[in-house]
Amino acid sequence: MTLLLGNDDIRRVLTPRMTRKALETAYRDLALGEAVCRPRIDIRIPTDTPGRSYQWGTMEGGSTAGYFAIRMKSDVVYEQEYNGVRTQEKFASRPGLYCGLILLTDINTGVPLALINDGCLQHLRVAADSAIGTDIMARTGPLVLGMLGSGGMARAHVEALLQVRDLRRIRVYSPTPENRRRYAAEIAQAHGVEVEAVDDPREVYRGADVLAACTDSAVPVIRGEWLEPGMHVISVGGRPDEAARGRFDRTLRLGTSPAPVGRPELGTADEYLGYLARPEDPGWDGQRVGKRAPAVTGEGRDVMFADIVAGRAQGRTSQGQITYSERGNIQGAQFYAVASAAYEEARRRGIGREIPTEWFLQDIRD
Repeated sequence: MTLLLGNDDIRRVLTPRMTRKALETAYRDLALGEAVCRPRIDIRIPTDTPGRSYQWGTMEGGSTAGYFAIRMKSDVVYEQEYNGVRTQEKFASRPGLYCGLILLTDINTGVPLALINDGCLQHLRVAADSAIGTDIMARTGPLVLGMLGSGGMARAHVEALLQVRDLRRIRVYSPTPENRRRYAAEIAQAHGVEVEAVDDPREVYRGADVLAACTDSAVPVIRGEWLEPGMHVISVGGRPDEAARGRFDRTLRLGTSPAPVGRPELGTADEYLGYLARPEDPGWDGQRVGKRAPAVTGEGRDVMFADIVAGRAQGRTSQGQITYSERGNIQGAQFYAVASAAYEEARRRGIGREIPTEWFLQDIRD
């Protein structure tokens, strides 16, 4: 039987610690050649509504440990101005609904093991990435967290970061006052941490040891002029501006997707690859349709996760460095790793709905 797992099921079986451990294993396997993935690929098509496009995004990967997964997203995407901030919005069917699925398969039999809603798992895996980077790059001891954003991703980040650092205070800013105040109250109650909602984003930076941008901003939100010595920076939406990139003393990249066999010229460090219908349409101008991962300096300031775990390099080398961590373009590896961990725990605990595997199979060869 194939398991159908919704977001409520994932909340019951998957923890921040499980997620981080699954990703760390996947990154080691990638470095050893035991796992493989490709960059995220998006296809965009203009819709009948001006300013909106259809976006189909996929990322996939698997390993010799026995699992393969593809994550698929179907969205209508557009940008809008909101409280003086330009944001990227998306929906499937109607605003407030989304379509994201993970198909997990068994590499030894080829059969589908699970079909999983990606929402909760997505928040956990991105936050776990940030926790891995913070654990390697941030200063130790009790820390102050500066948070830009107050949505689900910002909530998941607190849970994940608490696994690797003692957060003694959090300052949060988002454009909507009631949202940032609600976030502050809920996080304080849930985790017993002092949380302050501030009215000026500049205040989030003051005295912060870790700065996390967890926003849906379509433009950079990490301001280089406000960064302070010793700070570690995380970006999940709302990219660093050029000044910030110039101030990063040390950048950790968790991995890079390998090039296709025999075609090294097709290898890329790009975060994702975008393909467009009507590519000359002026409506694409200024939109993110294919972007290099934001902080690869190429100037000797980068360090790879594989080199860290092999002892060939170290992360932060002084207390005053401004550091940054990024995933790279290995989302495909993330989804097989985290989805398989969730699947195994769901099977063990009898959670999820079973559907006949034969529904996915056929007797006609392609």
